[in-house]
Amino acid sequence: MRGSAGSGLGLRQLSHLWLGKVRVRQGQLELPVLAPVPRRLEVLDQRARGTTFLELSPRSVLNSSASTRMGFWSVNPYVGCEFGCTYCYARDTHRYAVERATASSQPDPEDADVPLPPWLAFERRILVKTTAPEVLARTLDPARLNGQSLVIGTATDPYQPAERRFRITRRLLEVLLRFRDLSIGIITKSPLIARDAALLRSLSGRHEVTIHLSIATADRVLARRLEPRSPVPEARLRALGRLSAAGVYGGLLIAPIVPGITDDRPGLGRLMAAGREVGARYVVGSALRLGPAARRRFLPHLEREFPELAERYRRHFADGEGVSAAYQAALTRRLRSLQEEHGYPLDEGYRRRRQLEAPAATPAAALEQPLLL
Repeated sequence: MRGSAGSGLGLRQLSHLWLGKVRVRQGQLELPVLAPVPRRLEVLDQRARGTTFLELSPRSVLNSSASTRMGFWSVNPYVGCEFGCTYCYARDTHRYAVERATASSQPDPEDADVPLPPWLAFERRILVKTTAPEVLARTLDPARLNGQSLVIGTATDPYQPAERRFRITRRLLEVLLRFRDLSIGIITKSPLIARDAALLRSLSGRHEVTIHLSIATADRVLARRLEPRSPVPEARLRALGRLSAAGVYGGLLIAPIVPGITDDRPGLGRLMAAGREVGARYVVGSALRLGPAARRRFLPHLEREFPELAERYRRHFADGEGVSAAYQAALTRRLRSLQEEHGYPLDEGYRRRRQLEAPAATPAAALEQPLLL
């Protein structure tokens, strides 16, 4: 824009304009380039325990197997999780989601006066995908799944405390009732899943439905040292029993198996025995992985709770995220032996494992492959 010498520009009557980038030549008026203002996430609810629930309106909710490099598609109704498992690998998903939603790198944009470190924001600032069921109904094309499973709860627990208030997971399941012949998996630590036993039974009449009850140990004291706010093991097992009684197919996802802490034969045996008592149909075992997100939280926690193991862990995981081949081979032998001892079908365990892992080698070689990681 150019004005005559000495004249002013009367812009006060104009409404606000987004000008973007403006090129000017020498002698022309220089206008500032306005950056987009980061928007704040709407607070849906706050609890005295320190948790804030924030609205997230996603444009898509389906994660393809190509994008995750796993052998299944996935849906996560929430971002972040109050259970606070110290070994959780998904903590960075919260930071990424907040940055995308707010166009800001603030770890806690909804409460700038009391910023939280990213690892704690994952536990205290739960993002609720309020429109996820409607988005799923609009975008799910069974043909695109190409026979792969659709797994709910791969990066956050779909039955964490937020579900009691917002019921996003239940609404997702109600959407899936409109379809047929899918392979659906649900991963959870929460006994709240038993609330939906009737719905899951109806869903099982239209799809292959599998409940993967995630549980690392039957020892409630040990579980509390690893998972500060997750439900006690007995409550999870009772929930699996209620689902089994309702005709819903489910089993134990022993994950993660933590070296030197939850990998002992007696402890694993007690857990498998407890699973059989409540009707678990299979067992899948998964050794601990320490990627960057898990490492930042778990290793300092290990120093405090299990200091005698800290140096061994630093050496063991110095060059990678996974356990050594020798450890994995020994763990595989132990799990197979215990499965046979407690009457779990090995073939079924391998089949369920393949639903939850990256594309593996040929089935003939599967017995020699590492367990689910």
